[in-house]
Amino acid sequence: MSSSQDPTRDEDAYIEGDEADEVINRDEDHPMESDGEDEDQDMTFEQEITLENDSAAHFDSHNDSVFCIAQHPIHNHIVVTGSGDDTAYIFDSTPNEARPVLPKSYESDPQPRRERDSLKPILKLEGHTDTVNAVAFTEPKGEYVVTAGLDGKLRAWRDATAQGTGGAWQYVAEMQEVEEINWVAVCPSEKGDEGKSNVIALGANDGSAWVFRIDHRDASQPISIVQSFFQHTGSCTAGAWTPDGKLLATVSEDGSFYVYDVFGEAAAAGVAYSAGTNAVVGLTAEDQRFAVEGGLYAVTISPGGSIAAVGGAEGHIRVVGLPRLAPAGGPAAAKVKGKNVSQASTGASAAGTILASLQAQGDGVETLSFSSPPLTLLAAGSVDGSIALFDAAHRFAVRRHIRDAHEGAVVKVEFLQSRAPGGPVPRPNPIASAAAGQGQTWLLTSVGMDGIVRRWDARGGTAAAAHGLLKEWKGHLGLVENSEGEQSGGIMAFVQSTDGKRVVTAGDDGISLVFE
Repeated sequence: MSSSQDPTRDEDAYIEGDEADEVINRDEDHPMESDGEDEDQDMTFEQEITLENDSAAHFDSHNDSVFCIAQHPIHNHIVVTGSGDDTAYIFDSTPNEARPVLPKSYESDPQPRRERDSLKPILKLEGHTDTVNAVAFTEPKGEYVVTAGLDGKLRAWRDATAQGTGGAWQYVAEMQEVEEINWVAVCPSEKGDEGKSNVIALGANDGSAWVFRIDHRDASQPISIVQSFFQHTGSCTAGAWTPDGKLLATVSEDGSFYVYDVFGEAAAAGVAYSAGTNAVVGLTAEDQRFAVEGGLYAVTISPGGSIAAVGGAEGHIRVVGLPRLAPAGGPAAAKVKGKNVSQASTGASAAGTILASLQAQGDGVETLSFSSPPLTLLAAGSVDGSIALFDAAHRFAVRRHIRDAHEGAVVKVEFLQSRAPGGPVPRPNPIASAAAGQGQTWLLTSVGMDGIVRRWDARGGTAAAAHGLLKEWKGHLGLVENSEGEQSGGIMAFVQSTDGKRVVTAGDDGISLVFE
């Protein structure tokens, strides 16, 4: 999104329901209501379930829910998953075409062929004593893979292959500074930008955020602390880097939002810190315009790096301006055409300004994603099962509200990016032709607790189906009730290749599925 599209006109631009251009209600088959005659009777019955499996491959080495997944920045077919069984696995998601594929449903083939084999792990990553709930490959080359857990440990392995193909890994070290880790975010880094290479951030249950650099060549400190931040008073629930890797944004259950100048580049460009902190932006619930009762749980940053969107309880979203810093070696580094350092940093005056306050959905916003240009859309997925699309170029007006996008919570939405989400320009994918997906930034992928992957056309006025649904893939159990009356079996996370041709999921049913 270009800086000319930054909506700075109205700090209190509330979006009402009647401003939506389009409201979509997907037609579903609804169960017949019970007449109540047998409600008080103890009955034992068999439930007939038709299972569909649209996947091309699966990985089932975990013996508990798979909570997180990440893909290699160069070799997208190499993925890592983390689970409630306290382990992580690296595996190659390439389907073995020689293996028979499961039929799409039992009804279509009542005598299926031999069940296909699971994909084989490259390495089992052990050493945690509690759930592994965050995993990542470092930028720019995927030289390291990290796992983080509810035991507070951050553990790292390095790619031991000479060509960097991700086929063999060696343990490096572990670090523990907190009681529980909630998330991990990789610092975007281009080739040659050594200062940001192999840097990751994490957020903890005590509200702290940490930035680490990994370097196995440093025998005394292979995982070193770059920065640590302690502004939040509640659990730090999510974090995101600006696309240039200069700023780190974090949110918390206490409703606060901070943007940190990790490497000091904002200060060098003349951007002032928020009072009493080392953050360039600091907003808390004490500001009634920003306050979200119930806390914040999602954050994303626009491709241009000038806008952050945070989401939280009861469907609330706040859009905030960020300082935009000139590229290294550009105007921020020296006087250009008579402008001094502080004047050269574009957008600094909008930093911390609340650009919009949105509420189109009725329950918590758990996931957010900005589209890449030329589209200027913000997608929000909610616990109420809906997806809302806001137009950033028109004061974040609601362009589409898909009320029944998923049955149960929408866990993650992600636009296909012209650059990898939060990372550098996509590199050639050796597994699939990049020509198919590049440029199709209007493609939005979503997953939910119903265990379904859906692909949407986010453009308005296209030849796509009225609700924008292009395709869906099934295979996970989805919304199965356990003995304690809790629903499980949905999709907890996913990754998609930079060309959009492959989606790999992390399932609450303990399985990862590969969809082509």
